[in-house]
Amino acid sequence: MALTDSSRLGPLEVSRSLVSALMKLYDYPHPRRPGQTIRGYDRPHAVRTAKMCVTVADHLGHPRDRIRRYHIACLLHDLGRAGLDRQLFGTIWSWAKQRGIPTRPREWRAIHPETTYGRETEDFVSLYRRDLSASGVPMDTWAVEQIEMRLGYARRLARRVREMKPTLKALGVEWQPWMQQVMLYYYYPERLAKAKAWVRQLAEILVACEQFEAYSNQRRGRDYYARNKESLPEAFAYLGKLGQEGILSSQVLTAVRLLSAEGAFDSILKEARGEPLTSSDRRYLRSLADRR
Repeated sequence: MALTDSSRLGPLEVSRSLVSALMKLYDYPHPRRPGQTIRGYDRPHAVRTAKMCVTVADHLGHPRDRIRRYHIACLLHDLGRAGLDRQLFGTIWSWAKQRGIPTRPREWRAIHPETTYGRETEDFVSLYRRDLSASGVPMDTWAVEQIEMRLGYARRLARRVREMKPTLKALGVEWQPWMQQVMLYYYYPERLAKAKAWVRQLAEILVACEQFEAYSNQRRGRDYYARNKESLPEAFAYLGKLGQEGILSSQVLTAVRLLSAEGAFDSILKEARGEPLTSSDRRYLRSLADRR
């Protein structure tokens, strides 16, 4: 598949065969069970998020050649979590959440300004190794890797992208630095402080759509957040909070609301939930056009 065609009339998304090949990059050799592979966690989340991102980017007028590359970046936005051990990862971060311990790099640095930039994982382990061990978490290198998947996400993502570049090249994907930038924005917004406006906007779209899907994702809600019910008002309240924090612009928030009101994401939300939207959900979504 050619990724260099700049025609506005070209295909908006990459082919299904390429999507399938990219999803295999989430597979990871099991460190404790030789010969076994950890299948990429929640691949459908990545596929659904990417579809939403493409829809918003197109709505905001980005050229299609850029959107096709962006689609690839969005499909791989969780590549830094390849190898996620559902039980171990969930145990560690549920433990942290219950104790009010920050789980994202920027939140960690706000509370621990003494931490050297990029060393959040090491400081977390140093502070809480003993307590986690006492809680029954075996604090070996595999546990530390699960911690790095959140607090050291930039480092782990960079490592995974380097490892996957030969495969991406064989698939006809020309990897560009901005693609990795947009993948990091949620955890590291400061890294895009000097980015081009269009890169920043694509990064914002990914954050908005990824969080919208995650708040509607029954499996992820159960495994990540100990949540037993999905709520559209809570999802948009969180997006609004990100807007107040300067992470999301009003232009991106408005686009997501308008497209939601038009029903552009209904089928995606239904799939994420694993059940049909209720009449109340549909009324809420349709009302978003008036909530600006």
